[in-house]
Amino acid sequence: MSINEALKIAGDKNLDLIEVSSNVNPPIVKINDWGKYNYQRIKQLKKNRKNSKDTELKQMRLGLKIGDHDLQIKLNKVLKFIENNHKVKFIIIYKGREQAHKEIGFKLAEKIIEMLGEKIIVDQKPTLAGRQLSFAIRKGN
Repeated sequence: MSINEALKIAGDKNLDLIEVSSNVNPPIVKINDWGKYNYQRIKQLKKNRKNSKDTELKQMRLGLKIGDHDLQIKLNKVLKFIENNHKVKFIIIYKGREQAHKEIGFKLAEKIIEMLGEKIIVDQKPTLAGRQLSFAIRKGN
């Protein structure tokens, strides 16, 4: 059908000619009320946005001298974050003379990864940047 015919039919019915798909030749159009169509389209977009869940990056900061019990409590919090499909970034802070013993931080990072086990996947390997050692994890399969 030609554009003029479609416009005439839409005008006779007091409706609008709405282009649905412009990627094909000839373009696909439909005759509808533009206000109603636009309202339903916006409503559907809002519904889709509401249903999609963004993954958030949570942070967990620790020092080198953290005790086993304190570490276990922090790891329990991390497991809750991971269950909610959040990524978690661990930051291990070096203070004062601790900077001379960088290997202790890497051992702590390996201990954390080992304690969390198969529940996680390491997104970012432990890296040292200034006074902080950081690595990121996410939910495993």
